[in-house]
Amino acid sequence: MRKLSALLVAMFLLSSAFAQGVRKVTADKIVGIVGDKIILKSDVYNDINDRARRGEPVPANANCYIMEQLLTLKALVLQADKDSIIVGEDEIDALLDNQIRGFINMYGSKEALEQVAGRSIYQIKEDFRQSFTERKKAEKMRDKITDGVKITPQEVKEYYDKIPKDSLRFYESEIEISEVVLYPKPSRELELLAIDELGDFKRQAEAGTQKFETLAQLYTEDPGSKETGGRYAINRTERQWDPAFIQNAFRLKEGQISPVFKSRFGYHIIKMESRAGDDAIVRHILRIPKITEAEINNAVNTLDSVRAKLIAGTMNFGEAVNKYSEDEGSKFTGGRRLNQSGGSSLPMDQLDKELVEFLVKSGLKPGEVSKPNVFAEERGGKKGVRLVFLKSRTDPHRENLKDDYDRVASRAIEEKKQGVLEKWFQAKIGTFYLMIDDDFKTCESMNNWLQYAVKNTN
Repeated sequence: MRKLSALLVAMFLLSSAFAQGVRKVTADKIVGIVGDKIILKSDVYNDINDRARRGEPVPANANCYIMEQLLTLKALVLQADKDSIIVGEDEIDALLDNQIRGFINMYGSKEALEQVAGRSIYQIKEDFRQSFTERKKAEKMRDKITDGVKITPQEVKEYYDKIPKDSLRFYESEIEISEVVLYPKPSRELELLAIDELGDFKRQAEAGTQKFETLAQLYTEDPGSKETGGRYAINRTERQWDPAFIQNAFRLKEGQISPVFKSRFGYHIIKMESRAGDDAIVRHILRIPKITEAEINNAVNTLDSVRAKLIAGTMNFGEAVNKYSEDEGSKFTGGRRLNQSGGSSLPMDQLDKELVEFLVKSGLKPGEVSKPNVFAEERGGKKGVRLVFLKSRTDPHRENLKDDYDRVASRAIEEKKQGVLEKWFQAKIGTFYLMIDDDFKTCESMNNWLQYAVKNTN
């Protein structure tokens, strides 16, 4: 039997799920049964057909591979039902909402998605509800089976020693950094100028003398949406959005333009293009009041004083963050920058270009605090001044236990869990009622399933 965690990961990827969820391409019949869980021919072949249409390579045994994934999934769901594992509707609704957001981003708008699917957003969600529920049940069952699996340092070393030296992973330079960030405040006169400009854009758009998207392309100071006429697909529950932006957006009806309001990035107006529950397509125009040299210099002087206290040892970095930092994203992590997984080790390619250039030019060493650095945020271009504390930096290197123990241990425990899963399946397969269609009887990878399957009498 193939490694089951890999099978489950592959099973849970939904790259072609839209095509399978909203239309049937293959004429259906039952090709597999696990207990009372059925597998349809379309479940197996729609994915293969979609790959072929996209011009992607399709392995000769793709049908066997997908069938084995589905048998694995159905067996876990069957056992989850027997063990009374509960999946809450709120969990499924959150997964469905996230999937619909992805589709809307893919097709450009809610209307375009519904047109392509030939179904409403509600209907699309219902098409996916069963498959998402099964996926979540299978995940929880897998976690139950492997719960309590631990690994010792000796087992980690044994796992590492089995890896061929020329197959060890290569890691680029990574750093751990913390920051104290100040945002210089513009003068009230320049703030009023930005407000007046946006008020004029709102009047033009509402009067129909200019399209909102044209005004955004010409005047917005948000580089992330300038080329698309200020367009964003947003969700009320996503934390990445500024709270003021979300609050003002979801007060609007479709076609309505907001009053001028302030966010952490500057001043905005928003037009609501379309909305479906917590999801919306909006356009916005951002104007950032200009910061003068005098205001930047005041922030630099403040952080110079903070740096002097840090070097003298009269203040630690966490205290400096709590007292001075205005970066909401890192204020509650002691100023630490976190990676995409929530850890503190950051590959250099996950840092903004300006910060990388600053670290290189400054020659900052681990344990040191930088001089104040003036920067502009990549999103929105807002000016700020920061102190950077470099906690650690690794050189590019081949994987080793000294520098990469946690990474190796993570893979080692996954392999151990795979072994536990395989043993569980070896013991369980024979207890399930199994029917597998004759189309799959030549799949050698499925021998463990086929030997227990009843004859297909169809």
